[in-house]
This record gives sequence, C-alpha cells and structure tokens, in this order.
Amino acid sequence: MQPLKIIHQYLYMATTADIRNGLVIEFNNDLYSIVEFQHVKPGKGPAFIRTKLKSLKHGRVISNTFDSGAKLEIARVERRKYQYLFKENTDYHFMHTETFEQIYVPDSLINAPQFLKEGQEVEILFHVDTETALTCELPPFVVLKITYTEPGMRGNTATNTLKDCTVETGAIVKVPLFIGEGETIKVDTRTGDYSERVKV
Repeated sequence: MQPLKIIHQYLYMATTADIRNGLVIEFNNDLYSIVEFQHVKPGKGPAFIRTKLKSLKHGRVISNTFDSGAKLEIARVERRKYQYLFKENTDYHFMHTETFEQIYVPDSLINAPQFLKEGQEVEILFHVDTETALTCELPPFVVLKITYTEPGMRGNTATNTLKDCTVETGAIVKVPLFIGEGETIKVDTRTGDYSERVKV
C-alpha cells in the first residue's frame, strides 16, 4: 500500500465515512495511522468499522472498532521530502530538498535506517501543529552496492539458495549464490529482502 500523499491541513473533524488507509487520527492521546479498515453490516444491530491502527509514537499496531458515523479527530500532518546527510550517534541528519533546512531524526522513527546512504531521499511525516517529526520513510526500493560476499558461483542461477552479503551501508542482505562482490542490487526497504540485480 502506497503512503497517502494528501496533506491534511484543513480537516479537523470527520466521521467514519472519511476513513481511508494512511489517514492520521488523534485517538487516546496518541497519533495513529489507519493501516486497515473494514465496513461491517451485521444482520442485527448498527453497522460499524473494524480498523487496525498504527501508533506513530510507538510503532505498535492495535485493533479498534468504531460505530458507523462516529466522529474522528483528524491530525494535521504533512509529508516533506528530505535528503540524508550523515549519522551522529543514534540520530540521523537530513536536509529539506527545497529550503535546505536541516533536522535530525532518531533511528526509532526511521522504517529502515540500515539502508540509508548519503544523498538518499526520504519522506518525513510531520505533525503540523507541533512541527514534530512522526515517521521517516525510505522509498520502497533502494539500490546499493555489495562491498563483501563470498565469491559468486558462475552458472548457478538458482534463486532458492541464498547467502549473506554486506552492502555499502553496512547492512546484511541475503542474495542468490550467483551474486558477486562489487555488483549492485535493489533491496526492498519494507522487508529487507533482495529484489533484483541492477546493471550500472
């Protein structure tokens, strides 16, 4: 599911009819992103919406049921593009791609910090009212160079047998046996899995 690109600047109160994946709501003194929802119309009783909500502060996912038509408080959030500069202790420093303003984000807010390399573009989600960074997301796929792996086996194109390799960011990725040191690969940042070999 692609992240929602709409900027919620003018929407404060809504109802369950406005629920959609990616919407950020204020709920139980926390900010939650809706990751899954289902409208349910039972044979008896009123309709309701079954949801899965992900806390933007703690990362945990909870289940919650809202009565159909219930009021929701929409959080004012905004996605902004930043470029990764460098790491200092557990903080990662980024620069806004248009204003050049610099901020730092703790690794706990980044979905895949192990795949960040200098110059990588990310999207940082901000709570507009407090100007607080909530999450930092890498693109779904990144291209990285392999700095170390056991020698590739020529002619072995099997993809069901995997070996470890180290990429330029220091992360370990499992790749097919035929992938060799110095090659470039595409990695899925959502799972950490090898996707394909990239010709450069």
